Amino acid sequence: MISTAMAARMNAQINRELYSAYFYLGLSAQAEAANLKGTAAWFMAKHGEEMTHSLKMYRYLIDQDAAVQLSAVAAPPGEAAGVLDMFERTLAHEREVTAAINNLVDHALSEKDHATSVFLQWFVTEQIEEEATVNDILGRLRRFGDQGQALLMIDNELSAIAKQMKQLAASAGAGA
Repeated sequence: MISTAMAARMNAQINRELYSAYFYLGLSAQAEAANLKGTAAWFMAKHGEEMTHSLKMYRYLIDQDAAVQLSAVAAPPGEAAGVLDMFERTLAHEREVTAAINNLVDHALSEKDHATSVFLQWFVTEQIEEEATVNDILGRLRRFGDQGQALLMIDNELSAIAKQMKQLAASAGAGA
């Protein structure tokens, strides 16, 4: 059974995951307003992923016979200065999430809570992928720019990635 302290930390992480979903929903809306449909779709797909992450943790707490305690979700930051700024914010945010997940793992290990440690390993791996993906997008934006034809190319690429993300999420949901 999970300790009260570990459950409280997991509940805080559920809140962080819900905030992440809200963060990406806000960026999707900004991209929509800028007529960047591919970028908006990518951020919307990220919104869905973060909701899935929060529900995984929710289910884990329920399965551990621990109380789920939802709290208020903070508003996402204001308007970004452009697509490059959106992805710089995204990388900074994902690094914060990585640190929070690592802190959870450290706490689980300090409690010798092997079940929670094993559960969290999926999230550790997921964060490696999250940061690498955003670093790749940032590399393209920095190299080719976030204006004109370069932005159109990147926006189209993000649209294709978003479609793949949706397909993967749908196939993962079908297997559940």
